[in-house]
Amino acid sequence: MYQRTTRAIRITVKPSFLEEQSQPEEGYFVWAYTITIENRSTDTVTLKTRYWRITDGKGQVQEVRGAGVIGEQPTLKPGDSFEYTSGAPLTTPSSFMVGSYQMETAEGEPINVDIPPFSLDSPYASKQVH
Repeated sequence: MYQRTTRAIRITVKPSFLEEQSQPEEGYFVWAYTITIENRSTDTVTLKTRYWRITDGKGQVQEVRGAGVIGEQPTLKPGDSFEYTSGAPLTTPSSFMVGSYQMETAEGEPINVDIPPFSLDSPYASKQVH
């Protein structure tokens, strides 16, 4: 589990490898990650956009930007939380993700909330080829 708090907005990430959806022999590795966003501030905030930077085991970088998460732009009042699960199919047995959410207060103030860096390590990442 990975956590980071920015301006009293806490982001928790729990990644998991999806063995049943992966095909390691084909270079296809699938992860799910569950993210919990907790508003511990005194402001109501709305998640407007997301940004991801994914670095695979070969050092190749993919950037993803988009509106909201899983088709939603949740508004969180003080004390509210929002949880969702998404996934990432990648071509290497281990990868690294980091990102941020662009949020906005009810007064229209933008807030950039950091998503903690987290690693995606499959059981195949540690296997050596002989």
